[in-house]
Amino acid sequence: MNAKRHSSGFTLTELLVAVAILGILAGLAVPSFRSLTQSQQVKTASFELFAALSLARSEAIKRNGNVTVTPVAGGWQAGWNTTSGATTISTHGVLRGTVVTGGPASVVYARTGRIVGATAPSFQVDNETTATSNVRCIRIDLSGMPRTVKGICS
Repeated sequence: MNAKRHSSGFTLTELLVAVAILGILAGLAVPSFRSLTQSQQVKTASFELFAALSLARSEAIKRNGNVTVTPVAGGWQAGWNTTSGATTISTHGVLRGTVVTGGPASVVYARTGRIVGATAPSFQVDNETTATSNVRCIRIDLSGMPRTVKGICS
């Protein structure tokens, strides 16, 4: 009696074809994934700066005194500190993968929640020094309310 041998699995040729197809698909997906990652980094950085400004305004009203948001050495993308007098309210570290331009030396909120100064500050957050499609603008009006918009600060 002859017993037929039946084997299951992939041949080497089938495996190589499958790996080649996966390589091609991965090569097509990488640029889109990079763009998505950069966009998310800019969104996250702009939200974190927006949240810090909102916190500072809220704390100024709550504490009935001035609250200052100042960048650490290296600029806004290197992080910032939120203080009320000698008390540190919060600190924030480096914004990875982003560049913040146009920000003032500091943002000071008065006890009324309004900005101290005659000009409304704005920040431009992007992943490069030249504007890309990911750019976000954070504007603070004189009433102290920060606003985030997609696009270049004008």
